[in-house]
Amino acid sequence: MYALPVLQTRSSPEAAVQRPRSVRLSLTDRCDLACIYCRPHRHDGYLDERLDLEAWQTMVRGLVTAGVRRVRLTGGEPLLHRDVVPVVRFLDTLGLDDVAVTTNATRLEKLAKPLRDAGLRRVNISLDSLDAGRFARMTRGGRLDVVLRGVDAALAAGFDEIKLNAVIVEDENDAELEDLVQWSWARGIVPRLLEVMAIGEGANLKDRVVTANEMRARLAHLLTSGEAEREKDRGPARYLLARHDATKKVGFITGTSDTYCKGCDRLRVASDGMLRPCLATNDGLSAASMARDGDANAVANAVADAWTMKPDGESFKGCTESSAADVSMRGIGG
Repeated sequence: MYALPVLQTRSSPEAAVQRPRSVRLSLTDRCDLACIYCRPHRHDGYLDERLDLEAWQTMVRGLVTAGVRRVRLTGGEPLLHRDVVPVVRFLDTLGLDDVAVTTNATRLEKLAKPLRDAGLRRVNISLDSLDAGRFARMTRGGRLDVVLRGVDAALAAGFDEIKLNAVIVEDENDAELEDLVQWSWARGIVPRLLEVMAIGEGANLKDRVVTANEMRARLAHLLTSGEAEREKDRGPARYLLARHDATKKVGFITGTSDTYCKGCDRLRVASDGMLRPCLATNDGLSAASMARDGDANAVANAVADAWTMKPDGESFKGCTESSAADVSMRGIGG
């Protein structure tokens, strides 16, 4: 069995007072696609138990008590969860700064309007190719037409913001960079281009990484030069504006060439109630029993304990660490 390395964690007095501000809730580890950088096939197994709606409500109350202000629902595929709309409706009652979802959009045609009506503000749509054959290959059987109808439904629902997430793989979809950007811009969608990260199945593609610098070079005729900049409280993406239209931009997420662990304020909660302070390790502790018991204060205390397990962000370099290869991207929520 692979042994995790001993990590330097945030155990100093200064680090102890820091609190997570952003959380990703993996509502379910189930997914109806099997993307080549995420899982090996469609039959790789699922968790035996997951939190139900009441337990998720307690979990979120505890997270808010612990200082969380921004919530993103992930999976697997979160729209497969039967209670995704009630979860969003509950989150909308908490006065959070942001409520968002990341989805593959296979269920978005039906759920976009109910989710918007429930209080969902922003949507990130994972879409790696606009070519139906390549899309089916990269997702191991996904249908592009279904996803595109989901995108149209999201646009019609009037979300505050829609972003496209495309993982760029050398000799797969890297020739589509400009097409993905122009397609997104034409619809008022913000494209974000991601490097392959060596997490789980992605470790098998580490020799096919297209770096953000390479992407920028290929898109130079479309983008302004200079330093790409992050948006405050909006995750690790760095953005450049369109050269001929300052209302448009492209984001780059550099999990491999330029890790962004320092200053990370993100916690993850797996669908079985495991609190995961870092994407790149399996370290964490369970708050499932506390959530099922309805004890939000106990959840908040568990969050504080889990946060002390977060790698220091200085010597630990996230998705480039060897521990990342043993993490299930689908199981932890990406």
